[in-house]
Amino acid sequence: QVQLVDAGGGLVQAGGSLRLSCAASGRSFSSYSMAWFRQGPGKEREFVAGISRYGRSTYYADSVKGRFTISRDNVKNTVYLQMISLKPEDTAVYYCAGGVGLGLSQSEYDYWGQGTQVTVSS
Repeated sequence: QVQLVDAGGGLVQAGGSLRLSCAASGRSFSSYSMAWFRQGPGKEREFVAGISRYGRSTYYADSVKGRFTISRDNVKNTVYLQMISLKPEDTAVYYCAGGVGLGLSQSEYDYWGQGTQVTVSS
């Protein structure tokens, strides 16, 4: 069992930056690929970024490529999402997720954080 706690959301102006973090406790963090998903107002939850168990591979949704960076620290049992050049359309609740596989579908992830709200004002 893995427990995930998301943090770092907030209100930021367009063009600003935020760094989200997700702290894991429980079974070995490095056993899991990690990802960030988001769910905007009236929208379905969507994949944002993913990272393999030891950070060698990363994947991004086209909408965030070049602006968001996912990273992980397996000593601190934490995964991060650095977000720059934020846009109003990035407004959403952001969730971290952990799973054995690494994919774009929510069904591939077994563990979820509680979510953290990111609001980007224009």
